[in-house]
Amino acid sequence: MKIAIPGGTGQVGTMLARAFHKDGHEVVVFGRRSPKSAPWRVERWDVADVSSWAHKLDGADAVINMAGRSVNCRYTTQNRKEILQSRVESVHAVGRAIAEAKHPPRVWLQASTATIYAHTYGAPNDEVSGVIGGNEPDAPDTWRFSIAVAAAWEKTFDEIPAPGTRKVKLRSAVTLSPDRGGIFDTLLALVRRGLGGTSGDGRQYVSWIHERDFIGAVYFLMERSDIDGAVNLASPNPLPNREFMAELRRARGASIGLPSAQWMLEMGAIFMRTETELILKSRRVIPGRLLGEGFSFAYPRWPDAARELCQRWSAERERAEL
Repeated sequence: MKIAIPGGTGQVGTMLARAFHKDGHEVVVFGRRSPKSAPWRVERWDVADVSSWAHKLDGADAVINMAGRSVNCRYTTQNRKEILQSRVESVHAVGRAIAEAKHPPRVWLQASTATIYAHTYGAPNDEVSGVIGGNEPDAPDTWRFSIAVAAAWEKTFDEIPAPGTRKVKLRSAVTLSPDRGGIFDTLLALVRRGLGGTSGDGRQYVSWIHERDFIGAVYFLMERSDIDGAVNLASPNPLPNREFMAELRRARGASIGLPSAQWMLEMGAIFMRTETELILKSRRVIPGRLLGEGFSFAYPRWPDAARELCQRWSAERERAEL
């Protein structure tokens, strides 16, 4: 297959490109910068000048749009503007490129986020009965902003006509791989330093998905021509932060994990130029449609996933030191 990945120079996009390339597919990544060592094609793109690159997308079997400014930042006025614009404008750009294609892709997988669902400690959110967030009482402004961005992202995607191209929204949970600089790498660094304890009161649910299952689900959705609309990409077993971190410490063999009170997290977020929403919002999301359609998870439970990720993280660091 020919697979085009706009915005594919980030962690998750690189993870997909690496897997597709290894499997022998033709991969074309579109980004604003070109990784020095990427063995697949990387094309520069400009969302304001679609005609300069749209022909390179022509003939692709699948387009997976991962473009969007990182949300790992302080939600200043300027950053909010860039976060929203980068998502909405990239969707418009991909839509225009598909419209110009003589041979449009069979499927367009569009990145979205499980953050679109409401903060909850109760019933899990699936695609049918899940509650879209934004109206929770006492929800911080930053949480409402993230949901507004996700809603605008999806609305833009839904409104773009793409005759002949199936459209799927990937409502992804935290995607975990041992790659340097990724979320798992950051969490494990805390554990290794004795700081990987409970965050806040520890009741908030963590929705996650192992790298292998994320890639497998993307393959599944590319191949299943009868699935469109919103699909949750998450493990069937989200768990509270307290248990999530305890299992990670156990997988690493760490006996100590100092907890972080909410005020400590708020102070730390200021110094690290990020937001506590990424840690404190309770995301209890389950993959109702994937399970209903027969997708089989390799790592449905966190203890098994944590052990595998820890082992691979250690092995990759050892190889890098040789």
